[in-house]
Amino acid sequence: MSQSTHEIKRVLEWEAACLQSAAARDHTAAGMVVEQAFACRGRVILTGMGKMGWVGRKAAATFCSTGTPSLFLHPSEAIHGDLGIVSADDLVIALSNSGETAELLALLPFIKRQGLPLVALTGKPRSTLAQQADFVIDVSVSAEADQISDAPTASTTVTMAICDALAVALMKRRGFTREQFAIFHPGGFLGRKMLLTAADLMHRGDRIPRIYRDMALREAILVMSQKALGCGFVVDSQNQLLGILTDGDLRRVFSAHLNPLADPVANFFKPNPHAVSADCLAAEVLRLMEQHSIAVVPIVDGEKQLQGVIHLHDLLRAGLA
Repeated sequence: MSQSTHEIKRVLEWEAACLQSAAARDHTAAGMVVEQAFACRGRVILTGMGKMGWVGRKAAATFCSTGTPSLFLHPSEAIHGDLGIVSADDLVIALSNSGETAELLALLPFIKRQGLPLVALTGKPRSTLAQQADFVIDVSVSAEADQISDAPTASTTVTMAICDALAVALMKRRGFTREQFAIFHPGGFLGRKMLLTAADLMHRGDRIPRIYRDMALREAILVMSQKALGCGFVVDSQNQLLGILTDGDLRRVFSAHLNPLADPVANFFKPNPHAVSADCLAAEVLRLMEQHSIAVVPIVDGEKQLQGVIHLHDLLRAGLA
């Protein structure tokens, strides 16, 4: 093992140990913060300087995406006018390992004057910040991972993990659902996975390769070629789905028959193909395709009326596969 590889392993093991130590602490205060945030009619304001400021930015983003209105307030900008974004209904979470960050302490008179609940995430429970806070959450570590300069490493890892824990606990306290999460992430993979349905992606109307039992195979091949979905769906006169004829079926037909083109489709199609309803999640359609090694799925209603068709390529274009 090289020296660098050994050092990477040591840092990871040390930070993991710091997280284990933090998990073993009494988290009564953190639970009270969750209840305070749940009752908050305004926003959760995160503030911190330096590395803790970046942790605060990430925490604010996590709160927002899990159903809690939140924003990050830079302490230096705050005392130069940005305090105007803070309302009387907000909750403030201040991040400072030392608890003596000058820029944060400068905010305390305003926070107290407004009567805002103040939560301190600090590694020094007896610091000035902790003494002024309504709730104190201990994020202390016995040492940073960096043994030379004491750069914030383990302390920021523990602080970020505790912020994550607060956000997740608050999300569960709110009864936040997967569907709500998807609504807040419409442009990402998770949003697409949770929101897109078969109806959003399916081919409709004349784009569906419909063929019939009594149709000659040569005619069915023409329809399948024109629609270019690699199959034809066999329906009756009422548009009820009866079966499917795929390109693979055609290859097997021509391997076994000398001249099948005049024979009816009824001799060759497979009945009862796997099908889904229009409100089926697109992610579930993909799971069905993977489970049964198929590339196309028909969309039907409760009466097995053919409404559309979805191809694996449609899921690829949507970024789901």
